[in-house]
This record gives sequence, structure tokens and C-alpha cells, in this order.
Amino acid sequence: MTVKRSAGLLLFRTREGRLEVLIAHMGGPYWASRDAGAWSIPKGEYEPGEAAEAAARREFAEELGLPAPDGERVPLGEARQANGKLVTVWAVEGDLDPARVVPGTFRMEWPRGSGVSVEFPEVDRVAWRTPREAAPLLVRGQETFLARLEEYLAGRASR
Repeated sequence: MTVKRSAGLLLFRTREGRLEVLIAHMGGPYWASRDAGAWSIPKGEYEPGEAAEAAARREFAEELGLPAPDGERVPLGEARQANGKLVTVWAVEGDLDPARVVPGTFRMEWPRGSGVSVEFPEVDRVAWRTPREAAPLLVRGQETFLARLEEYLAGRASR
């Protein structure tokens, strides 16, 4: 069995002395009425042969409709989500106005079994949250990236 892989960018900033991360609520009918566990770091699947970091930049742009921010990419490693997907994430410091997001779309049969193909946004909203606020919202398995980011920033501050 081939393991599905995703790569993403965790955008972070400091506002009024507080660390904030940008997270995205997944689009489509399955996630519409959910909040806890329905948010994600902007990321997406990639195929063997594609560099994970390049996929992370591509997926950021596809999901949010904005170019991936420039800046130092801080590797936060890999983690396995509850669905078995292996996710690789880089953190990058930057800012983004959620009102500027123009999400990409995907098509799926909806309602299931209807034969009707409907287009949905890949994400239906994005928000800045502190790591503590973001953790319970994220898909299980991604919260570890928040802890890794905080560890990195604590180490950077002590230098």
C-alpha cells in the first residue's frame, strides 16, 4: 500500500507580543458544519518525484489563491495524520490578510449518488489563531507542528 503524502506551509507572525498561525477551514459539504478537527495547515498531496518543499509552495498558492510568502523555511518535520497520510510542514514568518484569499476549487458528486457534479472551494475561510486556539481546530495529527514551531521560536529567542 502506498502512503499518501502531503506538504504544507505554516505561516506565522507575532502580533501584540502573541504568536499567531494561519489555519484554513476545509471546504466542501463534509466539513461545512464542523469546526473542531475541520481546520488544516494549508497543504496538499504530492506525487513521488516532486520535491516536498516545492509541493508545499504550490499547494499554498492553490489553496489560498496567493503566492507562498518568501522568507526562511523552517523545517518542522513530518507527522502522520489520523487517516494515515504523512504530512511534511515548513514554517515561514509572514503576514497575509485573510480577506485577500481566493481559494482554489474542486469538483465532487453532491449529493453522493446524485450524478450531479458540484464545485466547492478547497478552503472556505482562513484565520489567524494562537497555537493554543488553533490546536483543537486542526485535523488530528497536525497539532504537533504547532509545538515544534513554538520550540523552534523559543530556541531562536534564547540565542
